[in-house]
Amino acid sequence: MAVPEIIPIAHEPGYRTDTIGRYADGQFLASVTYAFPQGYTIGDDWEEHKRLYAVLHRFDHEGRHLDSDIGYAGTYAEQQQHPVGDGSVMARAEARMAALLDGLPEREYGDIAIRPFQLTVDGVLFGLVVEHHDRESGDGDGEDGEGESEDDWAELHPDQLGFYAPWDGLYDT
Repeated sequence: MAVPEIIPIAHEPGYRTDTIGRYADGQFLASVTYAFPQGYTIGDDWEEHKRLYAVLHRFDHEGRHLDSDIGYAGTYAEQQQHPVGDGSVMARAEARMAALLDGLPEREYGDIAIRPFQLTVDGVLFGLVVEHHDRESGDGDGEDGEGESEDDWAELHPDQLGFYAPWDGLYDT
């Protein structure tokens, strides 16, 4: 099934989509997430390359991406060196995200519906990106054939949340 023009994302309190919703000027999607730069191959020093970000994407009422505020908080290695306290990488990222969310007038958490978008910051891909999966054999939908592919998935990067038919806003990790 083809990816719709506007993709619903369900608000799930206490889970990975608990900081999404609507505000006076449209919709928002926020998260604290680790990411590697695109193309990075994991090696012995991977902890130095795994970065933590506080992210706030803003969208208009029709789900078009307006802008993003993406703040680097530190590396996984730094978090392991100082895992607790206000100075920890995680505490800094969470404080920044809280401040960004506090800046959204009339903020209400809930379901959103947004259009695909993407941007790269610090070599890291951020966005809701339409993807396709190669099919090795038919799946009964009348489009059989080895090597065929279609856009059938939207992946939230770098959060690694996948959205797909029946497009009900739920995700896979």
